[in-house]
Amino acid sequence: MKKALLLGTTGVAVALAMLAFGFVAGSPQVAKAGTAQAVQTAADTKIDRTEVEGIIRDYLLKNPEVLLEVQDALEAKQKEEQRLAALGVIKNAKDQIFNSTFDGVVGNPNGKVTIVEFYDYNCGFCKRAIEDMRALTKSDPDLRFVLKEFPILGPDSQKASVVSMAFHLMMPEKYGEFHNALLGGQGRATEATAIKIALSLGADEATLHEKMKDPSITEAFTKTYDLANKLQITGTPSYVVGNEVVFGALGQEVLAEKIEAAKAAL
Repeated sequence: MKKALLLGTTGVAVALAMLAFGFVAGSPQVAKAGTAQAVQTAADTKIDRTEVEGIIRDYLLKNPEVLLEVQDALEAKQKEEQRLAALGVIKNAKDQIFNSTFDGVVGNPNGKVTIVEFYDYNCGFCKRAIEDMRALTKSDPDLRFVLKEFPILGPDSQKASVVSMAFHLMMPEKYGEFHNALLGGQGRATEATAIKIALSLGADEATLHEKMKDPSITEAFTKTYDLANKLQITGTPSYVVGNEVVFGALGQEVLAEKIEAAKAAL
């Protein structure tokens, strides 16, 4: 009787431990059956809470690898949930993501595949990733590369992006040059450095300052922040390629693979 009670108690402990850490093994039906059986066993044997907690602790100390399995399972579940959520956002906000009139475009404006980069002019990773953009657009004539301004690194970034978007409204044909000069330049991007680059590319200073007051620029930022929040983008650079969100500066090879996958899905 004592042995049976111990075995029953151990079974409940393991079941409760797995449930506590979000661990699910096998089919949902099996999981439900196991849970129901564990609860019934607990009720039948009237197990003390302290006893259960002690058994769980002993089990996990003797089998710590279970925690790693649980962590892996949890991360996989969260990534899948994030992927499915992003699919819905991309489907419902396709034009805002890929065809916003406020976004600069480099590469082939009529390319078959579009990659969208969320970036900040003062992001060190974005500065290094600019070479990925250059290499990808050079090697793939069908690639349309959209640049979505996402200033999140303080007032300097926000002011530099205001100048950038004003310049884009004035001289969209030279936006690629402006972007390369500001993001690829040395030092911190500020309103002053952005204006200096804009003027060097032929922008009229008075007109530029007037465009910087355009309320549609603030509206565009608001929409981008909202979109990033829905896509769970919290850092730069981040990308949208096809139906996938790619987080971080993962390098040219990874982005090229994502682009090829997007082409295959067309």
